[in-house]
Amino acid sequence: MSNYYYLVTGLPDLTLDDSKLTYSTADFKTEFYPRLSAKDKKLFDLFYLQYDNVNVLKLLKDKEAAIDTRGLYSAEELLDLLAQLKEKNEVSKSLYPAYLITFISGYYNNSGEEDFSLAENRLAGLYYEYAMRCDNRFVAQWYEFNLTVNNILVALTARKYKLEIASVIVGDTEVCQALRTSNTRDFGLSGEVDYMDQLMKISETEELLEREKKIDQMRWTWMENATFFNYFSVERLFVFLVQLEMIERWILLDKEKGNQQFRSIIASLKDGVQIPAEFR
Repeated sequence: MSNYYYLVTGLPDLTLDDSKLTYSTADFKTEFYPRLSAKDKKLFDLFYLQYDNVNVLKLLKDKEAAIDTRGLYSAEELLDLLAQLKEKNEVSKSLYPAYLITFISGYYNNSGEEDFSLAENRLAGLYYEYAMRCDNRFVAQWYEFNLTVNNILVALTARKYKLEIASVIVGDTEVCQALRTSNTRDFGLSGEVDYMDQLMKISETEELLEREKKIDQMRWTWMENATFFNYFSVERLFVFLVQLEMIERWILLDKEKGNQQFRSIIASLKDGVQIPAEFR
């Protein structure tokens, strides 16, 4: 991997409570991405593919849907991919990531899942599996960490509202299996996941924005600790991009919106419907 002394030295310091940004995730894509080595660009592709995942799901529902332009692919490219795979044509894996081809092909082979949330969970699982196989140790661990955090929080929420846990867990790691099968208070994970107690405390937070801020602060701290000695590396640039995304999201949120969202989520959970995306 390359070192990026000039780029990293010029980066502003970020905190999760920043209310203004001089860069955005979109700016990074246009200004920083072209300066990366070909090998390192693939790491940042993993980050931007999360938007393509959402865009694919939107276009499966509505071919006229507006997409998030932060993704790697245009609406035309994604619609062409959907059309090719619907007709069962061969698609080059050099043009699109293998997991996306696998997901779309499976979706059409099953004539579309009756419950669209099953498709969402399957795509998320394939995406995490794909990202965790990347050859950068930190980036692979970052995605594994996020998968674990998200699944544990989903499992704790499902248990709290007496919902089935197994069907809402994404992925197939050992932690996933424990969450699906264990009936103990900590799912038998306290000895395996060193932040299990912290997540259990966070899950007890009733106010949505406070809960989300604690989760993001936990992620922020994990990234900073994991890259403490990576001063000018591609890992430091990756952390900067992820932190930009976190701050962007918080700038768009306000407390009243968060409270309304939380009340809506709890009402849905009590009605016994699928756990919303906010808990995935």
